[in-house]
Amino acid sequence: MISVDRSNKACKPIITLPFGYFAVLIVGLPFFSFLFCVFCSVLFFFEESTYTHCEVLNYLPSVSAAIGRYQPQRFVWQLAICLHFLPRLYVAKMYAEYYKEAITNEYLAMAHFACFLNVFENFALLGLSLWTSSQSYKLHKICFLIFIATSEVYMLISYFLNEDGKRIKRLNIQERLARRTKGNLFVINLIAFVLAGYCFRRHNDYCEPGVYTLFAFFEYTVVLINMCYHMTAYWDFYGRTLTFDWKNGLSCTRSKIS
Repeated sequence: MISVDRSNKACKPIITLPFGYFAVLIVGLPFFSFLFCVFCSVLFFFEESTYTHCEVLNYLPSVSAAIGRYQPQRFVWQLAICLHFLPRLYVAKMYAEYYKEAITNEYLAMAHFACFLNVFENFALLGLSLWTSSQSYKLHKICFLIFIATSEVYMLISYFLNEDGKRIKRLNIQERLARRTKGNLFVINLIAFVLAGYCFRRHNDYCEPGVYTLFAFFEYTVVLINMCYHMTAYWDFYGRTLTFDWKNGLSCTRSKIS
């Protein structure tokens, strides 16, 4: 039987979790649910999910078709997004506190705007997931456009803050890795977004075989790179630990190095 010191009970951590594990868990929810939705749609709903209005050859479903048109894909995706919603908001709060410490006063307003975009992106992702294109196309489209706009601008500002806004210019290994990865991912994401838009427009104008497949592929790239970008929090908060107790609630502290 485990004895408990009741005088200290409220202050003892109930949960202790390295932030790296937390980041993998939070990004893993949408990542693996997305892969499940795509593979399940291709394997069991291929003809329906790859159908196009002009009936040309297509081999991949769009993101909207994969995550929101069929069951159990819709349920799995919505469950994953709902489960990761509040933790994502907490990470945005962590970034707000991190920027206060790490970013110079000159760039603080930009840092606050980046946190706002991060939160708004999360709400837009929740909206486009709950209002699917097959059920409420207008709301889904609005949420999707907000998601794309906020995520692209957030990536750019976040990279810029890490590049030019730091108080301490000499970065450690994790900070350098985070900065370089953020820059590379933003460029890849932007290129994929432009190519997806081009393929979508070309498909609607010319109805060429395989063009919608390229659109879907670049659309997948945008989604997956977005997840990878948020995974860079692993390096931004490297060496930190999440703890929960009844007195202080959830908090993130630097791990003690012995």
